Amino acid sequence: MITEIREADAAELDIYARESENKLRHYYEPRGGLFIAESPKVIRRALDAGYEPVSFLLEKKHITGEMKEILESCGEVQVFTAELPVLESITGYKLTGGALCAMKRKELPKAESLLVRCGEEYSRIDENSTPKSRSRVAVIANVENPTNVGAIIRSAAAMGMDAVFLTRDCSDPLFRRAIRVSMGTVFQVPWTYIDSLGELKEAGYRLAAMALTDDSVRLDDEALGRENRLAIVVGNEGDGLSREMLDICDYAVKIPMHNQVDSLNAAAAAAVAFWELR
Repeated sequence: MITEIREADAAELDIYARESENKLRHYYEPRGGLFIAESPKVIRRALDAGYEPVSFLLEKKHITGEMKEILESCGEVQVFTAELPVLESITGYKLTGGALCAMKRKELPKAESLLVRCGEEYSRIDENSTPKSRSRVAVIANVENPTNVGAIIRSAAAMGMDAVFLTRDCSDPLFRRAIRVSMGTVFQVPWTYIDSLGELKEAGYRLAAMALTDDSVRLDDEALGRENRLAIVVGNEGDGLSREMLDICDYAVKIPMHNQVDSLNAAAAAAVAFWELR
């Protein structure tokens, strides 16, 4: 059903205009909440991953344009529409692609089951009867900026990480900005939360912390490349990893740099590490 917006204070628009993302996260408790996907490309990736749409908020031109096929595939889902300036006055921010979709969250996999899945993938024989040589996972620890979380997940997907694990003090990967920056890859690479790094060690992973310490090894150290199961741990944008986390890790790893630059943004460092250790 398509409804042209005439009253911005309609209750049906609350999830786009007046509810915080934290509140949306708990919208249906005790069941999963909602999140907002932005732009046609990202919405398509979420739908392809099995996420259920609740409603759409679209620029008028998309009804018969870029979103037409997507809308037809969703059946009887409520669609709100207006010209772009009206939409942006409702949401309070500039829309990427002129399209938003409120979607239901899915239950996340348990860390233990996802680690088992990664282990099974590691031992799998491919079509050429060649065992997959290594398993690589990413760990995001206390990264508070949703833009950085999204960028790290996008790099993890692009560089072939088997999964992404987040500590519970990270920004939510399903916040709108995180989803947008990830370009929807948050729907393509498996991820979940962990309570401690010890869960990965118990599953047989060696932990490589991205950190500048006195005993840091270079990212291209041959010992890292020989590890069969390796988890690459990226810490907080400002403070890095806690002493407790560093003590659990098997390696502290640094990226060799020039021109007296001592560090990179967390997302940039993650991309370099994922590429080198993929």
